[in-house]
Amino acid sequence: MHRLIPFAAAAVAALALPAAAEQTNGQKATDFKLTDASGKTVQLSDFKGKTVVLEWNNPGCPFVQRHYEGNMQKTQAAARAGGVVWLTINSGAPGKQGYMQGAEAQKWVADKKASPAHYLLDPKGVVGKGYAAKTTPHLYIIDGAGTLRFQGGIDDKPAARVEEMGSARNHVLAALNEIKAGKPVSVAQTTPYGCSVKYAE
Repeated sequence: MHRLIPFAAAAVAALALPAAAEQTNGQKATDFKLTDASGKTVQLSDFKGKTVVLEWNNPGCPFVQRHYEGNMQKTQAAARAGGVVWLTINSGAPGKQGYMQGAEAQKWVADKKASPAHYLLDPKGVVGKGYAAKTTPHLYIIDGAGTLRFQGGIDDKPAARVEEMGSARNHVLAALNEIKAGKPVSVAQTTPYGCSVKYAE
């Protein structure tokens, strides 16, 4: 079952589907509950007190493939080393590009040597639409107080090929370092780039 509930009232609030405008930096991120690739139920509020990265994923997308030639794994590893919880989310619908079920998703994570804390399955697109996730990848950072601090592209080089990356600024790592240092996030919102999220129609 997929539910979106206000972060501060996870135990008592009814089903809520926030509009895109509600996912605003500086405000509470919306809680959600999804099943991961191993069948475990995971809820965002389980990680209260920790910084959390949400990464929207579609293994069939050329932009995702480019980042998973090493860049995304390095970013995940650096975040994890800093105590950050990384949640990869697949909102692709059945029959759409990138859709995977549990075993296939587990194999993909292993093959790519990725290191998310959980690979979450959102085939109905409830969480993706609730966060207004537009592209793969599309990343969000939520601090330990449950406040949304960053949303947008992983870097400033919207290209599908590794050789076009050049000296890209990794917005996610920069934001995580600033949050850890108790500083404002200097680049808190950027335009995400990549393939459109393959939601059910």
